[in-house]
Amino acid sequence: MARSIKAPAYNLKVVLQLTGIKPDTLRAWERLYGLPLPQRTTGGHRLYSQYDVEMIKWLMERLEEGMRINRAIDLWREIEADGKDPLAEARPVGASQVVLARPVDDQPLISGAPLAEMRERWIEACLAFDESSAERILSQSYALYPVELVCLEVLQRGIVQIGEQWYAGTTTVQQEHFASSLVVRRLDALIAASSTPTRPGKILVGCPAQEEHVIAALMTTLFLRRHGWEVIYLGANVPLLDMERAVSTTNASLVILIASQLHTAANVFQAASHLRDTGVRLAFAGPIFTRQNRLTLSIPGVYLGDRLDRLVQIVEMLMQHPDQPISVQAARPGYMEAHAQIAEKQALLKADIWEQLSSDGIKEHTLQAANDYLMQDILAALTLNDLDSLMTEIEWVDTLISHQELPGKLLPEYLRVFAGSLDRQIGLPGKVVSDWLRATALLMERRR
Repeated sequence: MARSIKAPAYNLKVVLQLTGIKPDTLRAWERLYGLPLPQRTTGGHRLYSQYDVEMIKWLMERLEEGMRINRAIDLWREIEADGKDPLAEARPVGASQVVLARPVDDQPLISGAPLAEMRERWIEACLAFDESSAERILSQSYALYPVELVCLEVLQRGIVQIGEQWYAGTTTVQQEHFASSLVVRRLDALIAASSTPTRPGKILVGCPAQEEHVIAALMTTLFLRRHGWEVIYLGANVPLLDMERAVSTTNASLVILIASQLHTAANVFQAASHLRDTGVRLAFAGPIFTRQNRLTLSIPGVYLGDRLDRLVQIVEMLMQHPDQPISVQAARPGYMEAHAQIAEKQALLKADIWEQLSSDGIKEHTLQAANDYLMQDILAALTLNDLDSLMTEIEWVDTLISHQELPGKLLPEYLRVFAGSLDRQIGLPGKVVSDWLRATALLMERRR
């Protein structure tokens, strides 16, 4: 930093004009934290350097990103303690213009950038339940890179990696929950610190009924708010009736729902179908649609894609052109009747399956959970007009079972018992499902 940049040059009035900070706030920072530390004239008036002005702007940016002032001050001093200039480290050249890649790809968003290292350090801190270290790493990341970049590269990729480790049996569900709670808290703070909306129209963002995973919905809310949209965040597990009331109360122009599971994707379908009759457009996204892209063809709404970095552009297009037509696949023969019969006779089916398998030594709570999950996924697949969507979910369970070192024949046997129960309790209307389950069980055995 050149000496002239640190030379006293501006009085308090000029600094307030250059930075937009309130005088009481600036005086409080100086009194409580000693930053900035202006020089004084012989008459006792403050004189600030260009460096002081840039420091104030830097601290104000951290506040806009959700950081508290004491943490921002601590971060400034931590960077200085490392022998670096916080202003030089604040934004890498070109970082704000970088084209973001899909967060789950292997390619980094910025070649050679240390974000991958920060992500690994953050993951290590989360797995060690080290909250202070995890928060410090995030604060440093936000000080060095744009908000969206850190959200995608550190938070989203980090959570995906921790989830994959849980799936492989190398981390616990408590570690995953700990990390997720830190992410949610940070995103909440960033959303609360976002600026006042500048664009017309209201957007509702949330998760459909039974969907509890909120991180993608929170990031969607944050990204849209940072681009000037008025976004109302509805949270997790929004029942259809409550969503309709929110639309009516707010006069929203667009509803965005994020789903991560097959049965919650079916609830997106139900919401889209109801909203279509009201003239309100629904858009959707989420991990389930990334895993099974063909499901997007069944939902009467606009798919936002599998890249959060492109979401803002798609939403802008929807808000400007709300009347674009949507085409939806027609329901397949027998699906609606099968859905109605299975939904009506769920209790009989579960009791019948228990009677067939209770002597095999399977624990009651395990069998109950299996019945609940498969039943809701079958109903979801029928709703979404795609029984083959069950395959991805069943393969996921099969891999999970193998990681838990359970017998490999367990799942095919269970699918056959479920199919037999459908034949006994429902008969011909359930045959479209029972035939599919038997074919899948046979396919799984042949693959072993």
